[in-house]
Amino acid sequence: MIREANIYDIPRMNELGSLLEENFSKVYSISEMLEDNISKVFVYEKDDQVVGFILATDLQETCDILSVVVDPNYRRMKIASNLIDYLISDLDENLKLITLEVSTKNTPALKLYDQFGFEVVNIRKKYYQNGDDAYLMARESE
Repeated sequence: MIREANIYDIPRMNELGSLLEENFSKVYSISEMLEDNISKVFVYEKDDQVVGFILATDLQETCDILSVVVDPNYRRMKIASNLIDYLISDLDENLKLITLEVSTKNTPALKLYDQFGFEVVNIRKKYYQNGDDAYLMARESE
């Protein structure tokens, strides 16, 4: 089940987020995102536990996907696909562009984003703390 996140989800989201980014809870203030008017924060719940989530910033004509995280025990179950699909269906009809950054080495994520029509539009050199590059990917709205 996909639903809007709430404050009770924050500890689990930070736990999952730390798999992606060591300082996840410092980089992303989920409690603030839940309160502002521009963030989209959705969780995927299975067996009464949050097993994935998506964070995005919705600026009406553009949306930036900040993070998609799925518990390693629940990967390859289309959870990330369902979260992206849910986000896209929730966005304003005036939306023109969705963007995101992804590691050039993250093959599973690149395949996923390709399925949704995202294309590489630029490379961000040494984007990540470890020095890895990222692709800036974009998808125009239909």
